[in-house]
Amino acid sequence: MPPSAAPEAARSGPVAGLLLAAGTSSRMGANKLLFEVGGRSLLRSAALRAVEAGLAPLYVVLGHEAGQARRELDDIGCEIVLNRDYELGITASLTTGISALASHVPAVVVMLADMPCVDAPMIASLVARYRSTPAPLVISDYEGVNAPPVLYDRSLFAELRSLTGDSGCGRQVVARHRSEAEVLRWPAAALADIDVPEDFARVSGMK
Repeated sequence: MPPSAAPEAARSGPVAGLLLAAGTSSRMGANKLLFEVGGRSLLRSAALRAVEAGLAPLYVVLGHEAGQARRELDDIGCEIVLNRDYELGITASLTTGISALASHVPAVVVMLADMPCVDAPMIASLVARYRSTPAPLVISDYEGVNAPPVLYDRSLFAELRSLTGDSGCGRQVVARHRSEAEVLRWPAAALADIDVPEDFARVSGMK
Protein backbone atom coordinates (compact mmCIF):
# COMPACT_ATOMS: atom_id res chain seq x y z
CA MET A 1 0.00 0.00 0.00
CA PRO A 2 1.35 3.47 -0.84
CA PRO A 3 1.58 6.13 1.86
CA SER A 4 -1.40 8.38 2.36
CA ALA A 5 -2.17 10.97 -0.30
CA ALA A 6 -1.47 14.61 0.44
CA PRO A 7 -3.97 15.97 2.99
CA GLU A 8 -6.68 18.35 1.90
CA ALA A 9 -4.76 21.41 3.16
CA ALA A 10 -1.74 20.50 1.02
CA ARG A 11 -3.94 20.10 -2.05
CA SER A 12 -4.84 23.78 -1.91
CA GLY A 13 -1.21 24.83 -2.40
CA PRO A 14 0.90 25.00 -5.56
CA VAL A 15 1.28 21.86 -7.66
CA ALA A 16 4.65 21.37 -9.35
CA GLY A 17 5.23 20.76 -13.02
CA LEU A 18 7.69 18.26 -14.49
CA LEU A 19 8.44 18.85 -18.17
CA LEU A 20 10.37 16.03 -19.83
CA ALA A 21 12.62 17.41 -22.57
CA ALA A 22 15.81 15.36 -22.60
CA GLY A 23 15.40 13.07 -25.61
CA THR A 24 17.57 12.80 -28.69
CA SER A 25 14.78 13.28 -31.27
CA SER A 26 16.29 10.35 -33.18
CA ARG A 27 13.36 9.94 -35.57
CA MET A 28 13.35 13.64 -36.41
CA GLY A 29 17.03 13.86 -37.30
CA ALA A 30 17.48 17.10 -35.32
CA ASN A 31 16.48 18.42 -31.93
CA LYS A 32 12.75 18.83 -32.41
CA LEU A 33 12.31 20.75 -29.17
CA LEU A 34 14.17 23.68 -30.71
CA PHE A 35 11.83 23.74 -33.73
CA GLU A 36 9.49 26.70 -33.77
CA VAL A 37 5.72 26.54 -33.92
CA GLY A 38 3.85 29.82 -33.73
CA GLY A 39 7.08 31.80 -33.31
CA ARG A 40 8.38 29.88 -30.27
CA SER A 41 10.38 26.71 -29.84
CA LEU A 42 8.40 23.68 -28.75
CA LEU A 43 10.36 23.63 -25.49
CA ARG A 44 9.81 27.28 -24.62
CA SER A 45 6.14 27.11 -25.55
CA ALA A 46 5.56 24.05 -23.36
CA ALA A 47 7.28 25.67 -20.39
CA LEU A 48 5.26 28.87 -20.78
CA ARG A 49 2.00 26.91 -20.91
CA ALA A 50 2.95 25.13 -17.70
CA VAL A 51 3.65 28.45 -15.99
CA GLU A 52 0.43 29.94 -17.34
CA ALA A 53 -1.47 26.98 -15.87
CA GLY A 54 -0.07 27.84 -12.45
CA LEU A 55 2.38 24.97 -12.00
CA ALA A 56 5.02 25.95 -9.46
CA PRO A 57 7.81 25.21 -9.21
CA LEU A 58 8.35 24.02 -12.77
CA TYR A 59 11.11 21.45 -13.20
CA VAL A 60 12.45 20.82 -16.71
CA VAL A 61 14.49 17.70 -17.39
CA LEU A 62 17.14 18.30 -20.06
CA GLY A 63 19.73 15.99 -21.59
CA HIS A 64 20.43 16.03 -25.32
CA GLU A 65 21.90 19.42 -26.34
CA ALA A 66 21.14 20.68 -22.84
CA GLY A 67 23.09 23.91 -23.31
CA GLN A 68 20.99 25.04 -26.27
CA ALA A 69 17.79 23.93 -24.61
CA ARG A 70 18.62 25.80 -21.41
CA ARG A 71 18.91 29.08 -23.33
CA GLU A 72 15.27 28.70 -24.38
CA LEU A 73 14.31 28.78 -20.70
CA ASP A 74 16.65 31.40 -19.25
CA ASP A 75 13.97 33.97 -18.43
CA ILE A 76 11.17 31.62 -17.39
CA GLY A 77 12.34 30.87 -13.87
CA CYS A 78 12.18 27.09 -13.96
CA GLU A 79 14.35 24.53 -12.19
CA ILE A 80 16.68 22.73 -14.61
CA VAL A 81 17.30 19.04 -13.93
CA LEU A 82 20.02 17.35 -15.96
CA ASN A 83 19.47 13.74 -16.96
CA ARG A 84 22.89 12.34 -17.82
CA ASP A 85 21.31 9.03 -18.83
CA TYR A 86 18.94 10.58 -21.38
CA GLU A 87 19.93 8.06 -24.06
CA LEU A 88 18.27 5.35 -21.96
CA GLY A 89 14.84 6.78 -22.77
CA ILE A 90 11.98 8.64 -21.18
CA THR A 91 11.77 6.52 -18.04
CA ALA A 92 15.23 7.73 -17.03
CA SER A 93 14.04 11.32 -17.43
CA LEU A 94 10.92 10.66 -15.37
CA THR A 95 12.77 9.01 -12.49
CA THR A 96 15.46 11.71 -12.55
CA GLY A 97 12.83 14.44 -12.44
CA ILE A 98 10.77 12.85 -9.67
CA SER A 99 13.93 12.40 -7.60
CA ALA A 100 14.68 16.12 -7.95
CA LEU A 101 11.33 17.31 -6.59
CA ALA A 102 11.45 19.30 -3.37
CA SER A 103 10.21 17.46 -0.29
CA HIS A 104 7.27 19.84 0.20
CA VAL A 105 5.77 19.24 -3.27
CA PRO A 106 2.27 17.74 -2.74
CA ALA A 107 1.76 16.64 -6.36
CA VAL A 108 3.27 17.02 -9.82
CA VAL A 109 1.92 17.28 -13.36
CA VAL A 110 4.14 15.34 -15.78
CA MET A 111 4.21 16.82 -19.26
CA LEU A 112 5.98 16.19 -22.56
CA ALA A 113 7.50 19.09 -24.49
CA ASP A 114 6.51 17.69 -27.89
CA MET A 115 2.74 17.90 -27.40
CA PRO A 116 1.94 21.47 -28.56
CA CYS A 117 -1.83 20.99 -28.52
CA VAL A 118 -1.90 20.51 -24.74
CA ASP A 119 -2.86 24.00 -23.58
CA ALA A 120 -2.78 25.77 -20.24
CA PRO A 121 -6.52 25.29 -19.49
CA MET A 122 -6.11 21.52 -19.93
CA ILE A 123 -3.22 21.48 -17.48
CA ALA A 124 -5.06 23.68 -14.99
CA SER A 125 -8.06 21.35 -15.19
CA LEU A 126 -5.97 18.45 -13.90
CA VAL A 127 -4.93 20.52 -10.90
CA ALA A 128 -8.50 21.67 -10.23
CA ARG A 129 -9.77 18.07 -10.31
CA TYR A 130 -6.99 16.97 -7.96
CA ARG A 131 -7.88 19.68 -5.47
CA SER A 132 -11.55 18.73 -5.48
CA THR A 133 -11.09 14.98 -4.92
CA PRO A 134 -9.02 12.58 -2.80
CA ALA A 135 -7.69 10.77 -5.90
CA PRO A 136 -3.95 9.96 -5.99
CA LEU A 137 -3.72 10.70 -9.69
CA VAL A 138 -5.56 12.50 -12.48
CA ILE A 139 -5.06 11.15 -15.98
CA SER A 140 -5.76 12.43 -19.48
CA ASP A 141 -7.82 10.31 -21.88
CA TYR A 142 -7.79 11.17 -25.58
CA GLU A 143 -10.77 9.21 -26.88
CA GLY A 144 -9.48 5.95 -25.42
CA VAL A 145 -5.75 6.70 -25.35
CA ASN A 146 -4.08 7.60 -22.04
CA ALA A 147 -1.20 10.05 -22.42
CA PRO A 148 0.31 13.08 -20.66
CA PRO A 149 -0.28 15.34 -18.95
CA VAL A 150 -0.77 13.21 -15.86
CA LEU A 151 -0.96 14.45 -12.29
CA TYR A 152 0.57 12.28 -9.56
CA ASP A 153 0.07 12.80 -5.83
CA ARG A 154 3.22 12.56 -3.70
CA SER A 155 1.99 9.21 -2.36
CA LEU A 156 3.00 7.76 -5.74
CA PHE A 157 6.44 9.39 -5.99
CA ALA A 158 8.28 6.38 -4.56
CA GLU A 159 6.69 4.12 -7.18
CA LEU A 160 7.64 6.54 -9.93
CA ARG A 161 11.24 6.77 -8.72
CA SER A 162 11.57 2.97 -8.82
CA LEU A 163 10.46 2.55 -12.43
CA THR A 164 12.75 0.80 -14.88
CA GLY A 165 12.55 -0.25 -18.51
CA ASP A 166 10.04 1.15 -20.97
CA SER A 167 7.39 2.57 -18.65
CA GLY A 168 6.77 5.75 -20.63
CA CYS A 169 5.49 8.53 -18.38
CA GLY A 170 4.62 6.13 -15.59
CA ARG A 171 2.10 3.90 -17.35
CA GLN A 172 2.86 1.06 -14.93
CA VAL A 173 1.90 3.28 -11.99
CA VAL A 174 -1.21 4.48 -13.82
CA ALA A 175 -2.23 0.87 -14.50
CA ARG A 176 -1.80 -0.11 -10.85
CA HIS A 177 -3.93 2.79 -9.63
CA ARG A 178 -6.36 3.13 -12.53
CA SER A 179 -9.37 2.32 -10.35
CA GLU A 180 -8.49 5.21 -8.01
CA ALA A 181 -7.82 7.75 -10.75
CA GLU A 182 -9.82 10.75 -11.84
CA VAL A 183 -10.06 10.92 -15.65
CA LEU A 184 -10.28 14.03 -17.79
CA ARG A 185 -11.31 13.42 -21.39
CA TRP A 186 -9.92 15.39 -24.34
CA PRO A 187 -10.46 15.23 -28.10
CA ALA A 188 -8.11 12.91 -29.98
CA ALA A 189 -6.72 15.89 -31.94
CA ALA A 190 -5.16 17.26 -28.74
CA LEU A 191 -2.94 14.17 -28.57
CA ALA A 192 -0.85 15.32 -31.54
CA ASP A 193 2.85 14.98 -30.83
CA ILE A 194 5.92 15.54 -32.96
CA ASP A 195 8.21 12.59 -33.68
CA VAL A 196 8.96 12.75 -37.43
CA PRO A 197 9.11 15.59 -39.99
CA GLU A 198 5.57 14.84 -41.19
CA ASP A 199 4.26 15.41 -37.67
CA PHE A 200 5.94 18.78 -37.51
CA ALA A 201 4.48 19.82 -40.86
CA ARG A 202 1.00 18.76 -39.75
CA VAL A 203 1.12 20.47 -36.36
CA SER A 204 2.62 23.64 -37.85
CA GLY A 205 -0.39 23.83 -40.15
CA MET A 206 -2.73 23.61 -37.16
CA LYS A 207 -1.19 26.58 -35.38
